[in-house]
Amino acid sequence: MGQKPQSTADPNNESKKRRRVGFSNIDVGVEAKECIKIFLVSSKEEIGSSDCCTINPVDLNSFFDDDGKIYGYQGLKITIWISSISFQAFADITFQGTSDVGKGITDLRSALQTIFGETLLESKDEFLQTFSTDNNYIRSTVSKGQILQHKASNKHISDSNNHSGAAISNVEVVRMIVGDMPTGHLYSRLIPLVLLLVDGSSPIDVTDPRWELYLVIQKITYHQGEMHRLIGFTAVYRFYHYPDGSRLRLSQILILPPYQHKGYGRYLLEVLNDVSISENVFDLTVEEPLDHLQHVRSCIDTLRLLVFEPIQHSISSAVSLLKQGKLSKKAYTIRLLPPPSAVEDVRKSLKINKKQFLQCWEILIYLGLNPIDKQMEDFVRIVSNRMKYDILGKDSGTAGKQLIEVPSDYDQEMSFVMFRAGAGESNTLQMDENQTNQEEQLQKLVEERVKEIKLIMEKVSLHCA
Repeated sequence: MGQKPQSTADPNNESKKRRRVGFSNIDVGVEAKECIKIFLVSSKEEIGSSDCCTINPVDLNSFFDDDGKIYGYQGLKITIWISSISFQAFADITFQGTSDVGKGITDLRSALQTIFGETLLESKDEFLQTFSTDNNYIRSTVSKGQILQHKASNKHISDSNNHSGAAISNVEVVRMIVGDMPTGHLYSRLIPLVLLLVDGSSPIDVTDPRWELYLVIQKITYHQGEMHRLIGFTAVYRFYHYPDGSRLRLSQILILPPYQHKGYGRYLLEVLNDVSISENVFDLTVEEPLDHLQHVRSCIDTLRLLVFEPIQHSISSAVSLLKQGKLSKKAYTIRLLPPPSAVEDVRKSLKINKKQFLQCWEILIYLGLNPIDKQMEDFVRIVSNRMKYDILGKDSGTAGKQLIEVPSDYDQEMSFVMFRAGAGESNTLQMDENQTNQEEQLQKLVEERVKEIKLIMEKVSLHCA
C-alpha cells in the first residue's frame, strides 16, 4: 500500500492563511469641561473677543450622562455665549466628524437643553438681535418692584465696570415677588447661571408667592439715556411664624462673575439684615451656606454684635473667665455658652438666629482676648468641645453617665444636668467609627475653624481701625 504523497508547505502561503486579529478604536469620550467654553457677554462686539467674561461652572460633567463624558465626536468644540442683557444663550458647536464606536453619539442639543432650557436660541442671528430688542429687558422687568433703601453707605463697593460714557452710576436693591409673572419669567432666564455657578442648586418654584427675589441693579445714566444692569440676586423664602409673624431664609445667592469680589454680595446681605429688622421678622437664616458666603456673613454679623450693647457684659464675663487660665486642665467639659438672655436679645434686635450667634460668639471671645497667646490652649479647647458637641452630640461616643450643660444667666460653670443614657440611644451624626480616625478628623476641623476665626478677626479689626 503506497502512502499519499506529502505536499511541501509554502511558508509564504501559510502566512497568508493566518487570520489577522485587530481591535477597532475605543471611544473613550471627552469630558464636557474639556470641550465646552462659556462666556458672559454684554454686547455684540464682545462675542469672540478677549474682553468677554469667562464663566467657570462648578460642574459641567453632571449634565452629560452618568460618567460626564461626550461620545461619538472628533475634534469637538462647543462655545456658548450668554447675554448679560437678556440672559438668553447661543451655542456654537463644531466638530471634524462623528462615529459610533460602541458608546453611541451624544445628543448635544438635548444635553444643553437640560441646562439652558428655553433660553438657548437656535440661530446666532436671533441671539445677536436680542442685544437691541431686549436692551431694556431688566429695566422694564424691575420697574414695578420695590426699591429698598439701605441705611448704610455702599461706598465699600468697588466698581470698575463703569463705561467711560457713563455720567452717573448707582446701585440699588429691588425686591420682587416670584409669583408675579414678570419676576418668574426673569428667574427662569437666570436658572442656567444658577445651575452652572451655584454648587448643589436646584430651581425654586416660580409659582409660589412666598419666594422673593432681591435684585442688585446698577443704574447707569448716559448722555443719551439710561440702562439697568443686573449685578446679582438672592432668592429668599418667607415662612409663616406663629402667631402672626414670618421668618426669612436665604436659599440662593449669586453675584455675576464680572462683579464678584467687589462688595456687592456684602451689600446684598446688609440690605436683607435691614429688611429683617424693619419688618420685625422672627429671624433670618441661610440654607446650607458655602464657605465663602458664611465667611462674609460672619464678618458682617460680628461687626454688628461688637456694637450691640446688651451683650457686651456677657462677652466681658466670658473673656475674664478665660483669662483666669488653666480651664483646659479642669475635669469637666467647658463650652462657654452665652446666656439665654443674650441669645434672645440678639435674635429679637438683630434677627441673628442662635446657631449663627454661637459661631460669632467664638469670634467675639477671640477678639476680646487679643493678644491671645496665654489663653490659646483654653480657647482651642472651647472650640474643640463645641465642634465635638455639634458633630457627635452630647454623648460623644461614651456610654453610661453624661454631663449636659444648661445655659444660665446665673453661673455657666455651675449649670448642668447629669443623667444615664438609655439603651438604644445613638447620635444622629457620626464620624469615622475608628476612635483614632475620629480624633484626627475632629482635630483637622478644629484647626480649620481656628484659622477661619483668625481671618475674620483680621478683617473685622481692619474695619474697626
